[in-house]
Amino acid sequence: QLSAGTVPRPSARPFDVAVVGGGIVGLATARALASRPGRRVVVLEAEARLARHQSGRNSGVVHSGLYYRPGSRKARLCREGAEALFRFCAERGLPHRRTGKLVVAATPAELPRLEELERRGRANGLAGLRRLRGGELGEVEPHAAGAGGLWVPATGVVDFARVCEALAEEVRSVGGEVRTGARLAAARAAAGVWALETSAGALECRFLVACAGLQADRVARLCGLAPGLAIVPFRGDYWRLVAGRRRLVRGLIYPVPDPGLPFLGVHLTRRIDGAVEAGPNAAPALAREGYRRWSFSPRDAVALAGYPGFWRLARRHWRSGAAEIRRALSRKAVAAAAARLVPEVRPRDLERAGWGVGAQAVERSGELVDDFRLLEGERALHVLNAPSPAATASLAIGRELAERVERAGGI
Repeated sequence: QLSAGTVPRPSARPFDVAVVGGGIVGLATARALASRPGRRVVVLEAEARLARHQSGRNSGVVHSGLYYRPGSRKARLCREGAEALFRFCAERGLPHRRTGKLVVAATPAELPRLEELERRGRANGLAGLRRLRGGELGEVEPHAAGAGGLWVPATGVVDFARVCEALAEEVRSVGGEVRTGARLAAARAAAGVWALETSAGALECRFLVACAGLQADRVARLCGLAPGLAIVPFRGDYWRLVAGRRRLVRGLIYPVPDPGLPFLGVHLTRRIDGAVEAGPNAAPALAREGYRRWSFSPRDAVALAGYPGFWRLARRHWRSGAAEIRRALSRKAVAAAAARLVPEVRPRDLERAGWGVGAQAVERSGELVDDFRLLEGERALHVLNAPSPAATASLAIGRELAERVERAGGI
């Protein structure tokens, strides 16, 4: 549990930079920072192992940059990060595959939104986009059906947990430290350094970078900042096609997303291990770090219920929220959503495949924070909002954060 308090002064000389968070964004940032010879970098991860939360509980999709507003951080960093990630995996022998993605307009009413996606993709510099008529969908996905589609070749899959391990090894190889079981408990800025107390002991650093994901708002407040928003956790239920039905999906099949929400809807993903997932949904979660079907945290539930922005969001999107909750509870509802893309999918084809929780920053007004959001403090930089495609963009985000640290702190 995070709490403010008096921090004992450690005897060792300060690190140049401490990165709070051992997910993929934190590790990519630490790698970029540690690449400068002589710079002392430490990663502080609360859990006993890396990639315990969002970075290790996702579909492994490397996004292309199709969905994001042209000119936004998401669009630019996703495109740059995807190519950097594929190169990183190839150079280190990590499993990766460029599968391409088919976005399906299930009904004629969705075709205008598909056209807007194509416009955004072209504005974001994506090559090889191809519009398909309904009868042409089978050329790329034989079992898909709909009124039309968009083929997006610059998409693929990796194992993000393996990527995290490789990033941590690179940090260590140049003299950096990666400390697990080091949950931040207190932080105080004084005399040009941050004095930090963690569950693994005290340390000092000259600059602090927080990439705390599901705890981003709490870490910012712990460091004396007012983030002006709150993290609202959204739970995603994953289902998997039984082995005998995996043949229904070659690569990635996605619906046309709701433009008013940052979630992509139930989609079908052939993962790097060959399994085919259906999901996830996106229902409000009552535990930021809960991965059981009925996970509940009194602290997190009270924080959610007490945040005005959540209720304003809920009033605005209650219909979508009800549908997401229904899919969280019903195999039949998930199968129906998947069958809009691949009509042969039936409830009996699906089996449970686990859960994830995504961090989404929400303003007090109830507005979802659409882009990556950073907050600067005294010799500190906080990543307040880094939802999908943050894993795809992680290497580009890490490079940009390292550059900002150098400009802000002279490290």
